[in-house]
Amino acid sequence: MPYRKHEMPTYPCIADLWDRLAAEKRPIVVYGMGNGADKLFERLEKYGVTPSDIFASDGFVRGHSYRGMRVLSFSEIKEKYHDFVILLSFASRREEVLELLSSIDGEHEMYIPDMPVAGEEYFDREFYNEHYRELCAARDSLADEESRDAFCAILNYKLTGRMRYLEDAYSEKSELYDLIGKDTERYLDVGAYNGDTLREAIEHFPRLRAAVAVEPDPRTFRRLEKYVATIGDIDVRTVNAAAWECDGEGSFISSSNRNSSVNSTSSYQHRDTDVVLVAPDSLGFEADFIKYDVEGAEAEALRGSHRMIEEGHPTLLVSLYHRSRDIFALTNYLKEKYPFYRIYLRRTRCVPAWEIALVLKTT
Repeated sequence: MPYRKHEMPTYPCIADLWDRLAAEKRPIVVYGMGNGADKLFERLEKYGVTPSDIFASDGFVRGHSYRGMRVLSFSEIKEKYHDFVILLSFASRREEVLELLSSIDGEHEMYIPDMPVAGEEYFDREFYNEHYRELCAARDSLADEESRDAFCAILNYKLTGRMRYLEDAYSEKSELYDLIGKDTERYLDVGAYNGDTLREAIEHFPRLRAAVAVEPDPRTFRRLEKYVATIGDIDVRTVNAAAWECDGEGSFISSSNRNSSVNSTSSYQHRDTDVVLVAPDSLGFEADFIKYDVEGAEAEALRGSHRMIEEGHPTLLVSLYHRSRDIFALTNYLKEKYPFYRIYLRRTRCVPAWEIALVLKTT
């Protein structure tokens, strides 16, 4: 596929990364282990692809095995194979890791397969062709050229697995907050995790005076409470619940990290626990800025916020990467439901194409 970072991928798409891997004759080696590698190996099996080896970064190899293979170092891989293809199986936003991956990508043929965080739909050529019109509608609803360019680059990445598209589609975190604006006084953090985004909000919103932080995972919630106890001048209420379209009870898949989710199959190692479901509208808090990062339940959380959004027009930040269809389904839903917003798409630097968000503002 030609390099088309500012254009939608060719339609109809006739080949994607998985087709390319199925036809590959060179050794395919997987970089990284864990849940991401588990999902990758299972996906490759559907295409009749068996990786030749698995490796970790030099200095991280301790003689352990994975799926019956001894984990090699990258140096050992380069000694063993003259020409090979690398598949990355982990995510990272750390600058030193991203620089290392960029260096590897410049010297070897490396792909970063797009794997859904939640749900079972893959963004492959069949998916792209089936939803092409919806994708075009989502792109056309975006308010500026930067958003549309990033949207197209992300789609090209999803179909090719090439890191260069990701490097063309990110903004600095400070730029994201500049877009949101500095006037937030009342912040609703839906999917607060351990308080990391609340900490960012305090840093970037000098007028912030009140916040509600909603987090379902019990262990992560305790870390959130510990952080909130250190906050002095801002009134912060914590809620141990999962944001949903209505109040109630549900089953929660907990992994004590950002893969925790409601009614999801995103985590390969997890425990099911009961969880309180809460509609943001029922919290009794009128926010002027709401952030949604709820591991695949964004659509339900948005529906549970309808009154607040319709009446107050708060600025919204909506995560757009957990499910393969989020990039068009959530965008088109919000455009149709709330036409008074201008919609922007931004992504902060990481691999794979995570940290994608919509920013919705009335001005």
